[in-house]
Amino acid sequence: MRRGIVDRRTKETRIRVNLGLEGKGRYRVRTGIRFLDHMLELVARHGAFDLHIEAGGDLDVDQHHTVEDIGIALGEAVAKAIGARRGINRAGYFVMPMDETLAVAAIDLGGRPHAVVDLKVRVSRVGDLQTELVHDFFDGFALGARANVHAKILYGRSSHHQVEAVFKAFARALRVACAKDKRLARMLPSTKGLL
Repeated sequence: MRRGIVDRRTKETRIRVNLGLEGKGRYRVRTGIRFLDHMLELVARHGAFDLHIEAGGDLDVDQHHTVEDIGIALGEAVAKAIGARRGINRAGYFVMPMDETLAVAAIDLGGRPHAVVDLKVRVSRVGDLQTELVHDFFDGFALGARANVHAKILYGRSSHHQVEAVFKAFARALRVACAKDKRLARMLPSTKGLL
């Protein structure tokens, strides 16, 4: 199994991520932010990844450092797990319906970090998660994985459904992007010869 293990420590956070790409959707996630735990559990289940995350951060100050650094560490774990990026699909997308909500996510593991996140969430919190930090999570992931990440809510009423749908779409897009393509074998999915 391709695996990425990251131990990220800053003055603000301590994060350990253990990611298995060819998993069975098993997870153990403890971030100190229960709604974020739930979103990362969805990433494991919908991505068919095995994911263990233990995070501690300065939540007494704000959630920002913890959420962003978890995104960075998860992205770094993906980068380690896919290694030289040979033989992978490289890109993936998914459109996720969730009741009245429709979300889309697209990922390119092409080596250049960039995130575009367009959410329609109109509340400051969903559960105990500050909703503005969803963008910071995906920014962090894009940086850590050296990936393009695009996530958009096309429409929806429930803020809970909007955030959940975008994480599910992200997980399924990432699953496709990381997957090995037998036709590519050991080829690098780029005409540049470098990712």
